[in-house]
Amino acid sequence: MAQAYTEASIKTLSSTEHIRLRPGMYIGRLGNGNHAEDGIYVLLKESIDNSIDEFTMGHGRKIEIELTERTVRVRDYGRGIPLGKVLECVSVINTGAKYDSETFKKAVGLNGVGQKAVNALSFTYKAQAFREGQTKVVEFSQGKLKKDAKIAKTDERNGTLIEFTPDEALFGGDFRFRTEFIEDMLWNYAFLNRGLTLTLNGKPFRSENGLKDLLQKELAGEPLYPIIHLEGEDIEVAFTHGAHYGEEYWSFVNGQHTTMGGTHLAAFREALVETVRNHFKKDYDAADVRQSIDAAIVVRVMEPVFESQTKTKLGSTDMAPGGPSIKEFVGKFMQQSLDVYLHKNKETAERIKTKIEESERERKELAGIRSLARERAKKASLHNRKLRDCRLHLGDRHERAEESTLFIVEGDSAAGSLTATRDVQTQAVFALKGKPLNTYGLSKKVIYENEEFHLLQSALNIEEGLDGLRYNQIVIATDADVDGMHIRLLLLSFFLQFFPDIIRNGHLHILETPLFRVRNKKETIYCYDEREKQAAMEKLGASHEITRFKGLGEISAGEFKDFIGENIRLEPVNLNHLQNSEELLSFFMGKNTPERQDFIIGNLRVEKDLVEV
Repeated sequence: MAQAYTEASIKTLSSTEHIRLRPGMYIGRLGNGNHAEDGIYVLLKESIDNSIDEFTMGHGRKIEIELTERTVRVRDYGRGIPLGKVLECVSVINTGAKYDSETFKKAVGLNGVGQKAVNALSFTYKAQAFREGQTKVVEFSQGKLKKDAKIAKTDERNGTLIEFTPDEALFGGDFRFRTEFIEDMLWNYAFLNRGLTLTLNGKPFRSENGLKDLLQKELAGEPLYPIIHLEGEDIEVAFTHGAHYGEEYWSFVNGQHTTMGGTHLAAFREALVETVRNHFKKDYDAADVRQSIDAAIVVRVMEPVFESQTKTKLGSTDMAPGGPSIKEFVGKFMQQSLDVYLHKNKETAERIKTKIEESERERKELAGIRSLARERAKKASLHNRKLRDCRLHLGDRHERAEESTLFIVEGDSAAGSLTATRDVQTQAVFALKGKPLNTYGLSKKVIYENEEFHLLQSALNIEEGLDGLRYNQIVIATDADVDGMHIRLLLLSFFLQFFPDIIRNGHLHILETPLFRVRNKKETIYCYDEREKQAAMEKLGASHEITRFKGLGEISAGEFKDFIGENIRLEPVNLNHLQNSEELLSFFMGKNTPERQDFIIGNLRVEKDLVEV
């Protein structure tokens, strides 16, 4: 029976209730902290952004962040929130100073929502302002006011303190902050705000050379020529070419890391090609100009328009209301600055030209191979059951499209178990046959000559770049034994060498599967390591039995659903703290060098007493 639609059906939610009911509208995804875009990092970013805006306006040169388990504390030394407005600024939607464009002309956040979302989505939240020897404190729990202290005297320097603990009722009981993601965030703030020092539990983050420092930190190998660093009013650019495949970009707007790019990045990519063509007076293919590029760009836009509250993609078309278009602004800057630079630096210009011509030759060589590979793939796909596809894919207009996942498994046995229990809407399975080829040191044509890798590339739809990527998550699901680890390493090598942006953009994961099943007649517990197994044995008592899973094929379809559903454990693969991927690949995947032999011998461990008596 249909429910009656009456006046009683209409409800008005408070801003706090609405944020907690629809958190995705304010912070994007929730998550448990395993992904850099998860909500707990957005809460931290929103808190730091206000401090950054103070620094940008010339107030406060230091921001201190302290992380204690699940609680974060952010202290800046800006002007501090006006004491009479502390309560409203952290709890009332659409309250703030950023509506006054003269005060915050190019601020990161402009809609007065960010700090209110942090408050509403935290189990405990505290805001304290320090101004001219006086202080004001307010405290909340799950967005509800718990303490509104009177203004008191203080010896503290001016500034603002925000302290919060995300609510596990929203983010899950297993959520945790990963320091590597926070460190990446702080480095980006440092690169974009020269002269500012940020600290994480006392560790400093500071940059003297802006985007040039960013590229030097992020480069996977030696650049082909010294980093080109160009600066102008409201724009900064740094780029070079490497030896990798694909294009790598880091883009920012008003200090915000726009991980999904936007109009400013599109303008830069187009302007780079046009400027290079004009300089060399040759109509190079755009793909050849940008092949293997590593670039970073930041623009400062008046009242920027982002495509969501999380500000990951710029939607603005103009630099300011009534001002030049972003495309025109970036194009003019690149044409003037880069052309002058190339005229002054002949050796760099010559290296760029050589790199473009090499890319052009390789592209033409691949053209014939691609054609043959596509014909072979068409024939193979008629009989090939490597891919068990799902119905929804990344980019589809559906609320679950971002859940799309491709599991890469070894063999038909594991593929069968996973396929039988997967969510056919969002989960696809790709079955490998044995160990894939070691691609280290090989050119990209190996993808087209090797049927398995070509079918994998086709399944992902990444031949022309990530724009067509069909799955948001690519999950390597191999056995937890020596062979499984080797296959995992071969796949990591493949993605790292040919599609590093898959990793850099957070799409690649490792599936954690249980090693043990501990059960008695009443309860079953799946354990992922020895510590969990011991705890399960103690809990279930003497009547328990233990099963050791040697491979995914041993796990029944009925059990598999517990490991790829709500309780799925994914370990993200990232490039954090990886200074030279070429060196890493050479060591692990190259020829059997004396260095690797010494490493293996030096780390060899012999297990004793493995058999229980």
